[in-house]
Amino acid sequence: MEIPSQEIHIKIDYPRSSSNKRKTNLADAEPIVLMSVLSSLHAGYFRISLSLCSQALLWKIMVHLHSELPSMAYYLLWYLALATQVSLCLLYAFKCIFLFDMVKEEFLHYIGVNYLYAPSISCLLLLQSAPMIEPHSILYQTLFWIFAVPVLTLDTKLYGQWFTTEKRFLSIMANPASQVSVIANLVAARGAAEMGWKECALCLFSLGMVHYLVIFVTLYQRLPGGNNFPTTLRPVFFLFFAAPATASLAWNSICGTFDTIAKMLFFLSLFIFTSLVCRPNLLKKSIKRFNVAWWAYSFPITFLALDSVQYAQEVKDHVASVLMFIFSSISVLIFLGVMLLTAANSKRLLRRDHVLWSATCPKDK
Repeated sequence: MEIPSQEIHIKIDYPRSSSNKRKTNLADAEPIVLMSVLSSLHAGYFRISLSLCSQALLWKIMVHLHSELPSMAYYLLWYLALATQVSLCLLYAFKCIFLFDMVKEEFLHYIGVNYLYAPSISCLLLLQSAPMIEPHSILYQTLFWIFAVPVLTLDTKLYGQWFTTEKRFLSIMANPASQVSVIANLVAARGAAEMGWKECALCLFSLGMVHYLVIFVTLYQRLPGGNNFPTTLRPVFFLFFAAPATASLAWNSICGTFDTIAKMLFFLSLFIFTSLVCRPNLLKKSIKRFNVAWWAYSFPITFLALDSVQYAQEVKDHVASVLMFIFSSISVLIFLGVMLLTAANSKRLLRRDHVLWSATCPKDK
């Protein structure tokens, strides 16, 4: 009696197949993560590099004036600022390529458009604080124009529409972030003055100061744009004293001395700073939850510290020296504090900023 033979098929699943599947899933996930980061990124993140670059400039001047300070701290800070600026620029360039509609939305937003100046400001400050490039070199002059041209281009667009474009008048669009454009022109003026281009520096300085006066008076009247400013972005109010502080710094470079005009601008920035500090309730609601806008506390204080250093060098008395010590210390402490808070909240750093985009433009109301 024959027993019929049966074929038995055994299928073996090797672990390698699951590994390949896992690798495929990771490969598919990487573009998703990148696109998520790009969609969350906006020009306001350049506040981080702006603070780093201004802090590097402060340390450069302080190390030059006080040889007992560690120069290694300045070099480390400058290279950290360089790495941060390059990283943010690359990410934002990718966003311009892959998510151009979101960049266009940012350009049309009445708050977001002002921070498109921030990359150029950071680059100009990074150039002015560079340890190895002389202001009169061809490389310095070339880089200056590369960084300054976007500022002039945005000036033409932004300032022009304030008095020519329907529904986008300054009385409607003005908000505290509008002063970023003023700071951009004043930082560029300082860079031109450092190269000895006095006429170019005066042109940029006058352009910035005229619009600063117009913006300041408009905001002083509490028109619709300022009243529509989100509570979480109130650290940007520190720009009120950052603009005259930067103007004082630029005028000092143009004239070569901290003269009466530079002192007047410095005293104005001191008064506005004191006015803000005496009103903690104004900023109380904005510090309940970490936001990248907190970096707006850092670089305005650094500009004020830079002014106090130049003032102390000109006046040479005990009061000026005390002011220099106080504001330099506050600047470093706030910078370190915000940097530590950013590291502690790194998981929330690149989340979608609903606060900015939920702010409705005044003309739409």
